[in-house]
Amino acid sequence: MSPDDIKRLVARAEQLMSRFEAILPSPPPMPDWSALAQRWRTYQSRGWLEPLHVLQPIHLSDLQDIDDQKKRVDDNTRQFVSGQRANNVLLTGARGTGKSSIVRAMLTEYSAEGLRVIEVDKSDLVDLPRIVDLVHERSERFIIFCDDLSFEDGEPGYKALKTVLDGSFAAVPDNVLIYATSNRRHLMPEYFSENLQTAHGDEGELHPGEAVEEKVSLSDRFGLWVSFYSFNQEAYLQIVRHWLGVFGVDLKDWDDLIRREALQWSMMRASRSGRVAWQFARDYSGKAR
Repeated sequence: MSPDDIKRLVARAEQLMSRFEAILPSPPPMPDWSALAQRWRTYQSRGWLEPLHVLQPIHLSDLQDIDDQKKRVDDNTRQFVSGQRANNVLLTGARGTGKSSIVRAMLTEYSAEGLRVIEVDKSDLVDLPRIVDLVHERSERFIIFCDDLSFEDGEPGYKALKTVLDGSFAAVPDNVLIYATSNRRHLMPEYFSENLQTAHGDEGELHPGEAVEEKVSLSDRFGLWVSFYSFNQEAYLQIVRHWLGVFGVDLKDWDDLIRREALQWSMMRASRSGRVAWQFARDYSGKAR
């Protein structure tokens, strides 16, 4: 083979390599550990931490009429931040009652002490082991947060979450906890037919069917369960008053008209939740100004 032939082959190989490199996905960016919160992103089977520098701050004092829930989550988080043993947390109950807001309040409360939050969508839970590997040598304390969590039968993230919670020989690092919110206590749909699998043993002992046991086993891996309930009318109005004050409305203006408008707003939404109260206060304060 002549030198000219070799040059042509080398040039051809370089062209092919350039085309091949052009279709390869770019490497994921390095994590920005200065961010207080991150979101796990995926594209073409690659995942990375996207920093969230603009956050919506919320304080524990902003969360009204859920004092018991606040105390339980706050105690657990304070133990975690201080390096003591703490539990993974499952927050369940009515929509709009402060489940995810409590997690945001924990970040506001303890970020100065090293607490960080990583938000992970349900569809990306299969990447939990990769996320844990990224943070296990960091000095910060990380809450992996899964909002509005529920599964259908056969979803891959279900098994990954079970393994990270408490199902692997490899220990989860001490600087990682999982906080999840859900409208379902057992995180998966339950069907009447599954109860028919329950067996009766001697002396009336009950043996749940395998399908029921499988669904209960995931929620059992959360060491702390915190339940939230719908607010009554007076609690709802108290939350409205709080947010009107936060948004700069002079509470001397609180009268039967504002009260009636707040109740009408809740009836249109068919809900008396903290979220609905916050939305009404935003609307009213915006109009008032």
